[in-house]
Amino acid sequence: MKKIIHILLTAIAITVVVSCASGNRSAMGGEVTGVGGNSWSEPTPYGMVLVSRGSVKMGPAKDDSLWNLKADAKGVSVDAFWMDETEVTNAKYKQFVFWVRDSIIRERLADPAYGGNEDFIIEEDRDGNPIAPHINWAKPIPWRNADEDEQRAIESMYRTNPITGVRELDPEQLNYRYETYNHTEAARRKYRMNPARREYNTDKPVPTDIPLISKDTAYINDDGEIIRETITRGLTGDFDFVNTYIVNVYPDTTAWINDFDNAYNEPYVRLYFSHGGYSDYPVVGVSWEQASAFANWRTDFLRRSLGKEGVYVEPYRLPTEAEWEYAARAGKSENMYPWDGDLPMTEEEGCFYANFKPQEGNFVQDGQLITSKVGTYAPNDFGLYDMAGNVSEWTSTAYTESVSKLTGDLNPEYRYDAAQEDPYRMKRKIVRGGSWKDVAHNVRSDIRMWEYQNEQRSYIGFRCVRSQIGFAKGTKVKK
Repeated sequence: MKKIIHILLTAIAITVVVSCASGNRSAMGGEVTGVGGNSWSEPTPYGMVLVSRGSVKMGPAKDDSLWNLKADAKGVSVDAFWMDETEVTNAKYKQFVFWVRDSIIRERLADPAYGGNEDFIIEEDRDGNPIAPHINWAKPIPWRNADEDEQRAIESMYRTNPITGVRELDPEQLNYRYETYNHTEAARRKYRMNPARREYNTDKPVPTDIPLISKDTAYINDDGEIIRETITRGLTGDFDFVNTYIVNVYPDTTAWINDFDNAYNEPYVRLYFSHGGYSDYPVVGVSWEQASAFANWRTDFLRRSLGKEGVYVEPYRLPTEAEWEYAARAGKSENMYPWDGDLPMTEEEGCFYANFKPQEGNFVQDGQLITSKVGTYAPNDFGLYDMAGNVSEWTSTAYTESVSKLTGDLNPEYRYDAAQEDPYRMKRKIVRGGSWKDVAHNVRSDIRMWEYQNEQRSYIGFRCVRSQIGFAKGTKVKK
């Protein structure tokens, strides 16, 4: 977290320096000419599509008595953002899993109890000054030529299946620890460190009470269990808005059996995530918590690749519900689906627009049985694939029955970080788009569904977004 704050402060300092320099030059002649600011734009993120800012009538526009659906359309506007053109695939998520595996192995190779090779941990800068210890990713893992101690460190991440005798990665050890700074809460006036700036009404006294904050923390106990706690305490400083999470990142491959009673889905349990034939299929069995962890790792992975201190990177994240719906409907309020019209197939040829369940008991009429390879069907007008069907997708938005009334119309978002002791119903997140197991109605872009944030389903995946920075193009005004 210190690194993140350092990056932010460095970026601010750069802006101030540039602004001051510009101001000195532009003040010639005694006229006010304005002060230039430091600006930058990012290149197109790999595999992402730019969704320009716009507005849409969010939610169903008509009553549907058959499905007990009430009209609830609401005009909203969202700023520009980048969005994954496809759902996150098994291959991409597997890169995250292997990164976690390799980071743990490197830590153990440096641990005297295992390999004891200090080259795998960096503790000094180039000038020999002590720094916060971190993993040395430039040092390769000796997969083929490890000595006895190094081999023990590597093998500690694997187990032998007691039934098949096959050597396999141990999912229970794949825990990813990360920290996030809650900018939204930290920016609230009631949490300002200077009490005089919490209340502007001069008819009222300056607040003297110490505001209470809640923050999430996590640790692994002596039994190897992940313990999550929410701490409530008096405000002491910016670090009170740093939240710590530890998430086991391996998908729940057993979801293929647990989601469907009395079905022979065992091959998917064994093969769907691990077999190369499914590499370009959407990852499933991933909870909202795991998807959020992936987005955090993806941001850090990009930041490390830049190799420079003081570089600000707009974070990858899950889309808000409003962003997701606007993108799915390609900004068209009249669209119930990502495509034009109210049918899930072409009228003439009967070609399907998405992967869903066309008829009761008939999953294969659309050419698929379960999930399909991402990008199999045509994209919508924004260039986004599988915004209907294939897998439902997590959003960042918390679910409550009155969520539409709780949010405004500018970049709407309802966020609730449930504490461990909260009732389970408060741990619901909105999912969108429907999946391969749903009928046509449930893959509509204008209706919401929900799932518990820790659930892992064989029909729920996700994709990431990033807010666009730089110079966003404005939308054309319709006459």
